[in-house]
Amino acid sequence: MEFMTEAEKAQLEQQLAELVGKRKALSDRIGAARELGDLRENADYHAAREDQGMNEAKIRELEKRLKNSQVADPDAIPDDVVFVGATVKLRDTDTGEEDLYKLVGESTGNFMLDYIEVTPNSPMGQALMKARVGETVRADLPKGTKRFEIVEIVE
Repeated sequence: MEFMTEAEKAQLEQQLAELVGKRKALSDRIGAARELGDLRENADYHAAREDQGMNEAKIRELEKRLKNSQVADPDAIPDDVVFVGATVKLRDTDTGEEDLYKLVGESTGNFMLDYIEVTPNSPMGQALMKARVGETVRADLPKGTKRFEIVEIVE
């Protein structure tokens, strides 16, 4: 089961609606390309079919994710527990450096944010999930094991 915020669910539903809306246009593209003649050497036809296949695969992926997900209810989570949607300030116990991390259902890939996004399935996300303020968590990262103290939950 995948946990996500209400905003992430809404974003996935919007993306799904857009992909479903593309079905007619892709079908029309295939029909128009089919009318051009010989399908064996018809690049437009093959490209349209490939685009249709990728669109359908993405639709199936999003439907599966939405079906197997649960929206995290922020009111049901104690204020001092880290859960999906929480932004936390962590202190590296070795260096003393502090950074902000946000536990998200899916990373946006935006590296210009004021925080580092982690998913619940990542080593850091697994360490943070359901941890409390003041605890020290251990994350088995690719560069080795690191320990972080949870200083505060910002959001």
